[in-house]
Amino acid sequence: MISYLYHLIVFNPLYNGLIFLFVTIPWIDAGFAVIIFTFIVRLILFPLSKKSIVTQVRMKEIEPELNRLKQTVTDKQKQALMVMDLYKKKGVNPFSSFFLLFLQLPIIWALYHIFVSSGLPVVDKSLLYSFVNIPLINMSFLGIFDISHRSIFLSILAAIGQFLQLHFSFSSNPAPTDTSNPTMNSAADMMKNMKYIFPVMIFFISYKVSAVVAIYLTVSSLFTLGQELVVRRHLKMHKPL
Repeated sequence: MISYLYHLIVFNPLYNGLIFLFVTIPWIDAGFAVIIFTFIVRLILFPLSKKSIVTQVRMKEIEPELNRLKQTVTDKQKQALMVMDLYKKKGVNPFSSFFLLFLQLPIIWALYHIFVSSGLPVVDKSLLYSFVNIPLINMSFLGIFDISHRSIFLSILAAIGQFLQLHFSFSSNPAPTDTSNPTMNSAADMMKNMKYIFPVMIFFISYKVSAVVAIYLTVSSLFTLGQELVVRRHLKMHKPL
């Protein structure tokens, strides 16, 4: 039942949207189609992503108050009540970012699934709506890369895009000043390691499959980087967003 709903509501509409893009703009190659399609979908998801980023920024702003509260109030039950009261006073919902991320996950996974198992340039006719025709698909990106196969250059590009996105995201959150707190220190170390481990993982994931996935991952990382820049800059200039 869940699989049926996932394909009916998420996967099939996105797959048809990608194929429809080839039909609508027949002169573009598969690489540009993936770039445009990924950008459009991520743009549609932007309101959800924006709220998640705003929540993260607000949480970071009240972090000093939270730390002081946890140090001064030792009773766990009273501490939890005071923390929730602080969230309420500051207008912050710490659970909203998880909820918004949960809403986006099926779509993000469907995009990845489409590009991994799309089989391009072959089109799965059984998934197409009646009004979507089967297009001819040019798999030569920029006339240089045959993206139906693996590309080490595009995989490296995907890894660089992921590194830049994580580097900005982590650098926007200052390192903890309380060096005596081992939990905070270990969290900071984990974030530093993620900045280098994730890009390596992205390289191997994108290189293991076709270069279509590398293009998708690159565009996704750069779009995420761009939206964080826009939202955080707007928050600094105008409060609230």
